[in-house]
Formats: sequence, structure tokens, C-alpha cells
Amino acid sequence: MKTICLIRHAKTAGNLERRYIGRTDETLCDEGRAALEKMIKASAYPAGEIVFSSPMQRCVETVKLIYPESELHLINGLRECDFGDFEGKTYAELCDNPAYQRFLDSRGNGVIPNGESTDCYKQRCLAAFAEVLRFMEAADRKQAVIICHGGTIMSILENYYQEKKSFYEYQVENCGGYIGNFDEKKQLFVSLNRISVLT
Repeated sequence: MKTICLIRHAKTAGNLERRYIGRTDETLCDEGRAALEKMIKASAYPAGEIVFSSPMQRCVETVKLIYPESELHLINGLRECDFGDFEGKTYAELCDNPAYQRFLDSRGNGVIPNGESTDCYKQRCLAAFAEVLRFMEAADRKQAVIICHGGTIMSILENYYQEKKSFYEYQVENCGGYIGNFDEKKQLFVSLNRISVLT
């Protein structure tokens, strides 16, 4: 049995403004850092001898604040979705866009113009998680932390949690996440505990 913790990065300015931030490489905002420091002081996160992270600045900064001494491995496939023509925009800026309406009508499973399809994004996230599992197996590690993006966490858990739920049921706040027990034989998370964000 392995213990794997999945944490969503702290907030950025784009998160505060509720923008679609995927490929845009934002840093953490002051509010995001403050919320993260509060979580750290409350010992909300488990120990992390080895940490895997998306290469995006918002994730790497989060790693350095929570786990400054840990062994860090960047995995490109853990990046957020490329939102194409929706990138950097808010709902208010997109609501009159027919392509965006089609995307909403599809419950987020439709085509993003000049962006990444939901299926391709999910498959990329699953391939990245498989890379983490291979590394842990080869290095004989029983515990790891993954710091990435909300959609990445949702993609992994939709596929790898034994209690099958929909993608959106795994939504998690910035600085929040899950600690799970991963059964190597079943290749599934057999239990999950949520890391709740302090208010």
C-alpha cells in the first residue's frame, strides 16, 4: 500500500478573478501565499520526502513553501489543461461566444477552439500519474506528494478511485487536496481523506 497526497496549488491572480488559467504561467498572488502559510502553520499537510509537481510556476512555488527540503521531480504531463481561445478569460467575457456555449452545454467535454480536448487532457494526466507510480516502484517509495492543478487531480481520481464518481465531484479548492491509500495490486485508491482549506 502506498500513501499519495494530491494538493492543488495556492491561488493566483487569475484564480481570484475566476479566469480560465491553463497554459498561462502565473505566479502565486499575495492572498494565495497567505492562505498557504495558514495551512502550513496548522500542519495541514503530510510529510513529503519526495514531491512530484507540475512545472508551472504556481505549483513549483507551492512546493517550495510547503516542502522546501524535499526531493522534487517535475512532470510535464501534470500541467493544467490548455484552454485555447478561452485562456485568460472569465465567464462574463465568454458567455456570448457560441463555441463557449457549446462547451458548457457538453458539460465540459466538448471542443475548446485552439485548445486541448478534455479526453486528451485526461489521458495526459493519467499518463503522468502512471509515471509517478513507476518512479515510486523503481525507487521503492511508499509515500509521495503530488502538487498540481484542480483539473489534474480530478482526472486522476475519476479514473483511480475505487468509488466511481464523476469528474466534477472531485473538485478541490486552492491549497486543498486529498490524502489517499493506493493499492498497488488493484491499481486504485482504496481510501481518500480530504484536506480542507482553513477559513
